[in-house]
Amino acid sequence: MGADIGGGADAGAGLGPWAGAELCAGTGLGAGADLCTDVSLSAGADPCTDVSLGASADLRVGVGVRDRHGGRRGWRGLRGRPSLGALRAVTRRLVGLDSTGGGATAVPLARAVVRAVPEATADPAALAGAESDRLAVLAELCEVIGWILFDAGHHGAAHRMNARALALAELCGDRWTARLTLLNDSMLLTHTGHPRAALAAAARARGPRPLPPRVAALILIREAHATAMLGARREPVDLMARADSLFLDGGSRHDPAWAWWLDERELTGHRGWVAARLRDFDRAVPLLRRAATAPGDPSYRHLFSAHLLAALTGAGAWSDAERLVVDLAPRAADLGSARTTDSLRGTARRLLHGPGRVPSSVRDAAVFLLESLAPPPSRRP
Repeated sequence: MGADIGGGADAGAGLGPWAGAELCAGTGLGAGADLCTDVSLSAGADPCTDVSLGASADLRVGVGVRDRHGGRRGWRGLRGRPSLGALRAVTRRLVGLDSTGGGATAVPLARAVVRAVPEATADPAALAGAESDRLAVLAELCEVIGWILFDAGHHGAAHRMNARALALAELCGDRWTARLTLLNDSMLLTHTGHPRAALAAAARARGPRPLPPRVAALILIREAHATAMLGARREPVDLMARADSLFLDGGSRHDPAWAWWLDERELTGHRGWVAARLRDFDRAVPLLRRAATAPGDPSYRHLFSAHLLAALTGAGAWSDAERLVVDLAPRAADLGSARTTDSLRGTARRLLHGPGRVPSSVRDAAVFLLESLAPPPSRRP
């Protein structure tokens, strides 16, 4: 599923009992590697130890939360030690909520699941005797929750949940969930300003063995974003060209189940996004426009529209930028991805307060956009 996102910070800050843990031992992805090395994300509530269900959750039926229209989404059997079927079902439901409404839409159910399933919050070492299938399902659940927390803007909690997912994947030797979690965390680290740590996470995801083309392409995409943030000019372009070439090789029977995530639209959007990081707006704008206007889910691909707006303003394409704001603003309040709303908010503020001359009509559009956006996420997920 799934921006550096430097180093030298207190290693593993805020990660509780897993700071310094050997999270990848036994997976073939770099024994002894610590997800948290040289990373200090902003402190935030840990959904594994500090969870408040609130009135919207009802554990008398397992896990139940109400959607934004008041309808109940209930999950029976998620108390104590739920069956593998129940865990898989709620994981699928979380993925569905994230895909259609963004991470913020899925946070209430994720919060309730974390409180209802003790194994999701237990010290992974205490689960060492559990069967491998159960550990793998729990690792996948934690990976999905980590992604949701990231997209909803709860970065510290997401990083900690990623550490938990990696620890569980290590216990059962689930290389694919470990790789996906590392790819997610690489994106989180780029997003939060830690490009060197993002590169390290991507390198661990690669591991020592050849990978299917689409998985290898995802790793190259993560590396391209991080190297662009570090100031490289040619390397990010070369990395994206290699990712494009690998994607054209097509799918493989060795692809993990999550390889569907990298399709042509996703790749096109990342090509444009990396170009925008390099301030190559002539290249970035058409790529981002193509990705932003292509049909289909998941909802978090609205992020490409947000980066298109930033690229248009960077290029000084004021008329196009104003038209895009007029298109985005009426639905801005319903965007469930904090990554998207944060990008839009940042662009609007730069238009209002940044250097350079911005047409008054574009400034007015920026005010309209700011007024239309949902407020930033609260500190507690």
